[in-house]
Amino acid sequence: MKNSFIILAFIFFILLGCNTTKKTMTSTAKPLATQNDTIRIANDSLHYEVIIIDPGFSTWLVTRAYPRGYHSQSYLENKNLFYVSEWNRRVLQPQRYDPNLYEMTINYEPNIDYGYEVNYLIYNYMIYFQNTYKQNLYGNVPMR
Repeated sequence: MKNSFIILAFIFFILLGCNTTKKTMTSTAKPLATQNDTIRIANDSLHYEVIIIDPGFSTWLVTRAYPRGYHSQSYLENKNLFYVSEWNRRVLQPQRYDPNLYEMTINYEPNIDYGYEVNYLIYNYMIYFQNTYKQNLYGNVPMR
């Protein structure tokens, strides 16, 4: 559980440092890398990096998540907006929601094009988080 927070902390810090101009993912994007349940994706031109460190997530991503391309980028962006908004609302209510699950807010800007891969990883992490910790951030959570 604590590792989930470390992962989200990385996501938050990375998204906080993003450029505010709208750009698309360029060829300088580094490929997805996995090492011991660590998933990393970076784009030097947009100055962001997402690192997810959670035992079991990389295995879950490979074995249970829908393949890349199954959902459109706009679908992932819309879902991420709802998930992140609810996540941030719960962070601000530690008396109501477990502060060990929701430690810090996510700075996910809808006017920034993070690219397909970042949205794919955030979306799937949110599905993994909801299924693993029996949370419901928004709507029907697909069981995978």
